[in-house]
Amino acid sequence: MPSRKTSVLVVDDDVRILRMMQRILEVEDYRVLRAINGESALSVIDEENPDIVLLDIMMPDVDGCTVCRRIREFSKVPVIMLTARAGDEDKVQGFDAGADDYVTKPFSAGELIARVRAVLRRSQLWNKQDMSELRCNDLMIDFARHRVTLGKREVNLTATEYRLLSYLARNAGRVVTPGQVVERVWGEGYLGETHLLQVNMARLRNKLGDNARNSRYIQTRPGIGYIMITGMNV
Repeated sequence: MPSRKTSVLVVDDDVRILRMMQRILEVEDYRVLRAINGESALSVIDEENPDIVLLDIMMPDVDGCTVCRRIREFSKVPVIMLTARAGDEDKVQGFDAGADDYVTKPFSAGELIARVRAVLRRSQLWNKQDMSELRCNDLMIDFARHRVTLGKREVNLTATEYRLLSYLARNAGRVVTPGQVVERVWGEGYLGETHLLQVNMARLRNKLGDNARNSRYIQTRPGIGYIMITGMNV
């Protein structure tokens, strides 16, 4: 029985760019799905459950950041934002919306494929974690179900936020440096891009109701790194 092809949803209002990316991806044997606006993208995700989404930020009806936030309301599918702007502010907005990575236009075929492979590799790696459960105060992480709860309330995390929390939890009681976190959560190609960590750490703490100055879960050790507070049962 033939193996299932990895599916990629490409979302862009420019048909020429859609066709170009489809050719690039199909050469690498990906199954390509297409959408020309945000609403159709949401429908395709709901119906087809793609393995990854390439989402343009600048679209006429609903911008990519808004679409990404709506995706995160019902799906943890990895999302790579496509942007013509290289400024940190635009990248931060994308990550705040729940994106896992970004590619700046114009990009080469090699760069696009490398980014897709890297994000898929991270996603697949974290989906294969050992089945276990971890608790810290009223915080519970169910690694088998990728489920995080605070008391009786489920915490809705993006795929990146979950990987970040999971990595810190699996190293509970041990200080990890920003470089270690970035390499483990994003990959070697992102070393030095600490803004990714800062944005996602702030977002994660906000969702956990955690205060960096008086933390119940994740402590910052100035000039060193981060540590998940011990007293947990695995």
